[in-house]
Amino acid sequence: MAEVHDIKEHKRVNDMLLGPLERPALQYLAAHSPVWITPDVLTAIGVVGSIVCFAGYWLSARNVWWLMFVNLGFVINWYGDSLDGTLARYRKIERPKFGFYIDHSVDAVTEFLTIIGIGMSPYLRLDIAAFAMIGYLLMSVHVYVRTAVDGVFKISYGKFGPTEMRAIIMLVNTAIIAAEGWFLTPILGELLPFDVIGIGLAVAMGLVFLVSTMQHAVRLAREGK
Repeated sequence: MAEVHDIKEHKRVNDMLLGPLERPALQYLAAHSPVWITPDVLTAIGVVGSIVCFAGYWLSARNVWWLMFVNLGFVINWYGDSLDGTLARYRKIERPKFGFYIDHSVDAVTEFLTIIGIGMSPYLRLDIAAFAMIGYLLMSVHVYVRTAVDGVFKISYGKFGPTEMRAIIMLVNTAIIAAEGWFLTPILGELLPFDVIGIGLAVAMGLVFLVSTMQHAVRLAREGK
C-alpha cells in the first residue's frame, strides 16, 4: 500500500504567472477582512461566483452582454476561492483536513457549473463542454492522487493556474462581445471556433493525464514504493 502523506506536510507548487501580483493582494485582503468574513464564508462566496458564471453563460444566448455578468462571477469566484486559505493561515485558524476536503469538493462543483455553463451558451456545444470537463476532472484526479502519494500539491502547470485561467476566459468573453459574429461562424464543418478548441483541450488534458500517470507509476515502481 502506498504511503499517504500528512496533509500538514504537503508541498504546494504554486509558481503562477500572476503570483507576484496575486499573493500580495491576498495578504492585503486577509489583513483587512472584517471579522464576519471567515474561510467558510469565503468558500460559499466562491460557489456564488460560479453560479453567477453559469447563469451568465446560460443567459448569453439572449444577449451577448451577459458575458460581462460572467466576468463578474469569475471575480467573485476568485475572491472567495483564492482568499479562504490565505485568510485561515493569516488568522492561524487552519483546519488542514477539513479545508483540503471541503475546498476541493467545492472545486468540483464550481468546475461543473462553469464548464457546463459554457456549454449552455451559444459558443460551445454542450456535449463538447462535457468532454472537456471529463479531461479537466482527469487532471484533478491526477493532482489529488499525487498529493496523497508524494505529498506534492501542484496547483500550477507551466506558470498557469486557476487565476490565469480565469483571466484568460474573462479576456475571451470580452473578445466575444467585441466580435460575436466570428465566434458564431463555423470553421470546420458545423463546428464553431470554441467547439474545435474544446475538443483540442479535452484531448490534450486526457493525453497529459495518461502520460503523467505512466511516468509517475514507472518512477514509483523503480523506487519500490
